[in-house]
Amino acid sequence: MHSHTAAYWAEKLDLLRHPEGGWFRETYRAAETIPEAGLPTRFQGERAFSTAIHFLLERDDFSALHRLKSDEVWHFYDGGPLTVHLMTPDGQYRPLRLGRDPEKGERFQAVAPAGCWFGAEVAAGPGDFALVGCTVAPGFDFSDFELAGQADLTGLFPQHAALIRRLTRE
Repeated sequence: MHSHTAAYWAEKLDLLRHPEGGWFRETYRAAETIPEAGLPTRFQGERAFSTAIHFLLERDDFSALHRLKSDEVWHFYDGGPLTVHLMTPDGQYRPLRLGRDPEKGERFQAVAPAGCWFGAEVAAGPGDFALVGCTVAPGFDFSDFELAGQADLTGLFPQHAALIRRLTRE
């Protein structure tokens, strides 16, 4: 099996730095939109039916805890396994492990439901990066994106304080 490096994928996919950490490039935005009246009240304005990105995360970086108003489906492509750390609105923690080894609990797809806090890091094991894709429906809009504040999130979920410290940037 041929394995590429993070630098190879960043160049070939023309990736840009993402505000949450890692590197990304939008690859799809549906031409059709859902009018605001057809969306749940948490949305302001119309949204594309769906959007998709490539997302590259290196071992020495992390995707900071954030939440979206839409579901986000993560798809594994290359590199080492990736752990998506998920906290539900009621404080339950669930790790989602993406990768190519089902014997280790890894899977090719996982969903971060709307309203949950989540962040990611390259999991222990082989590989110094993970290349994934993320599909959002209704489509991603930066007004639906909220980065976690360390103090605020720790106040809500003190039982996850160590994880929150590790996966926030403030």
